[in-house]
Amino acid sequence: MKIGDVRILVVDDFSTMRKIIKAMLRRIGIKSIDDAEDGKVALNLLKSQPYNLVILDWNMPKMSGIDLLRSIRTDEKLKQIPVLMVTSEAKESQIIVAVQSGASNYIVKPFTEATLIKKLCAILKIEAPE
Repeated sequence: MKIGDVRILVVDDFSTMRKIIKAMLRRIGIKSIDDAEDGKVALNLLKSQPYNLVILDWNMPKMSGIDLLRSIRTDEKLKQIPVLMVTSEAKESQIIVAVQSGASNYIVKPFTEATLIKKLCAILKIEAPE
């Protein structure tokens, strides 16, 4: 898979954060990016179209990121989708909960574009763009 073929869903209740992440992804050549403001909207999108990766905020109203992650991992059609958890919480206990719940990797806000690229490429097993 090439970076330009990747389809990503960005889930964050903060619209500015969604815009920042989407801009970072576009700069590295990802063209197919959808976004959702909460876990419920995201779950509907996940069930309606295929994604290669979900970038998921932890703290959201209606359905938290960890609850959405657990829903993804228990759904036969979705459980193989890699999930990158994004949060402002850097506590070791939260990282453990995320990993035990099935997160593919974890990133703490604020983060750089380079960190996002590194995590994304590691999860998807693709080479970083030059």
